[in-house]
Amino acid sequence: MSDRYDAVVVGGGPAGATAAILLTQAGWSVAVVERKVFPRRKVCGEFISATSLPVLRRLGVADLFMASAGPPVERVGLFVGNAEIVAAMPGAAPGGDGWGRALGREELDRVLLERAAAIGAEVWQPWTVTGLTSEAGGSLCRIENESDRSTRELRADIVIAAHGSWEPGKLPTRPQWRPAGPNDLLGFKAHFVGSDLAPGLMPLLAFPGGYGGMVETNAGRVSLSCCVRRVQVERSRREAGSASAAEAVMAHIERACLGVRRALARAERQGAWLSAGPIRPGIRGFGLDRVFLVGNAAGEAHPVVAEGISMAMQSSGILCEWLIQARAVAGSDAALEAVRRAYGAAWRRAFARRLRVAAMVANLAMRPSACAALRPLLQVFPSFLTAAARWSGKVERAGSGVLELSVPR
Repeated sequence: MSDRYDAVVVGGGPAGATAAILLTQAGWSVAVVERKVFPRRKVCGEFISATSLPVLRRLGVADLFMASAGPPVERVGLFVGNAEIVAAMPGAAPGGDGWGRALGREELDRVLLERAAAIGAEVWQPWTVTGLTSEAGGSLCRIENESDRSTRELRADIVIAAHGSWEPGKLPTRPQWRPAGPNDLLGFKAHFVGSDLAPGLMPLLAFPGGYGGMVETNAGRVSLSCCVRRVQVERSRREAGSASAAEAVMAHIERACLGVRRALARAERQGAWLSAGPIRPGIRGFGLDRVFLVGNAAGEAHPVVAEGISMAMQSSGILCEWLIQARAVAGSDAALEAVRRAYGAAWRRAFARRLRVAAMVANLAMRPSACAALRPLLQVFPSFLTAAARWSGKVERAGSGVLELSVPR
């Protein structure tokens, strides 16, 4: 059996749901293929910058987000060794949206995908895209049901790959398998209740071989997420004896960061640890032919700057603006190639600096000698933390620029 759509979106997370909502609002017929059943937990820092609040309003979910999310994050911090350095989070421009907040992925993903379905997008869940091939005037997606293994074929003028970047797969848009390496960054995450983390504070955790962050999210929970080099994970497991990898990493972080020990001294973990990776930051590309990449599939920064969700949603917003404009001009291959060029240029303008800043901060945070050298300076001038947060994208809104496509005739 076959179904026809204007667009098929592969992945129902923040990037995919954002694209589905925006295109459906513009009158497109859209299918979203998501292999997981929601609500689902996911390794993620869960923070959304104030720069993404205009996107949430466009999607029609801003009120739900503001009612459910944790408190405004008004301060940024650094927990390193025995030091707890705190500075103001840069506010938005005058008339802007103030500060960002955090919302658990279980709630955020559900709200976004339900919104897409409510306005007319067809959600295939739990289904997996098992094949993607080009054909005249579009693409053919073969999908398989995760429950009963039944199959369908979806045809679309364009495909938007929003499936992330951590899991390798057979699709041409997914990363290829690579052998494990000692410097691979592995992600871990857990929620805690009863924490003493100061309200409105989001600290960066700097420790040997990795980095992390903490933030208060919905329902009074504190989310702790971190990235740790594989070699450090193995070293921590040896030091901890028979402990699991996540528990060994947590013990390593607590030994290295007094601020974490204080914040979680009376807290209890809620649910099991999650792990994922390897995480490989960088720009991957923007697609080929009638397939476009958004979110982590296009590129990602080191999670150290807590911009992952914001970049995912904003990249979808940029792409959809260009796609909608291209359809008004002409839905030809030439118009879509013009979209890809414009989208790629806009993506780099919006996010390339975030990638550079994130790489710099991540490399400093993972090096004890660098942190020791910088700590006295930051204690005297904590405003450097405010500046780093500004450089990482906490103030500037990402936009596509002037919508003028150069379409060959």
